[in-house]
Order: sequence, then C-alpha cells, then structure tokens
Amino acid sequence: MARAGTTLYVLMAFAAWRAWRVAGLRSAPLALYIVQLVLNFAWSLIFFRAHRIELALIDIVLLWVAILAPTIAFFRRDALAGALMLPYLAWVGFAAVLNYEIARLN
Repeated sequence: MARAGTTLYVLMAFAAWRAWRVAGLRSAPLALYIVQLVLNFAWSLIFFRAHRIELALIDIVLLWVAILAPTIAFFRRDALAGALMLPYLAWVGFAAVLNYEIARLN
C-alpha cells in the first residue's frame, strides 16, 4: 500500500508541475488541484480518525469529482499531465466503492 500511495502522489505532483509550467500558479487547473488535495486530506481524517464512515462516503464522492475537474483541466493544457492523474482517479473510485461497502455493512 505504501508504494502504491507513494507512486500516486509522485504522479500527481508531476502532473501538477506540468500543469503549473503551462498554466501558471494562479490558474484554474491549479486551484482545482488544491481543492482535491484538501478533500483528500479531509477524507483520511473523517474516515480513520473520526470513524464517520457515512460522512467519509460523501467526502470521497466529492473528492472523485474534485479529481476529475483538474484532470480534465490538465488534459486541456497538457495531455500527459491529464493522463498522469488517471491512476489517482481510478484508485479513489475503488476506495469510494470500498467506503460504500463498509458503510453499507455497518
């Protein structure tokens, strides 16, 4: 798990760096990227620390949408930057299904 997480964060950082080079720091794609980072951090706190599984499910659905937005914005400016976000989008989709099943079973 640690390697997968590290790989995803490296890909995300490289994607953001590529988008930053094309769009600039004060751009919509980077603002969208920051939003998804905040939701990502919040999900971990809500799910693991607060044990609020249903609230975490809401957060992770919003997170998935919030990842999709910069992914699309990155693709529009740099195809590789957008492509680098796809594994993260897939992983969060999988985590959302797991979160849903845990909520359903509890």
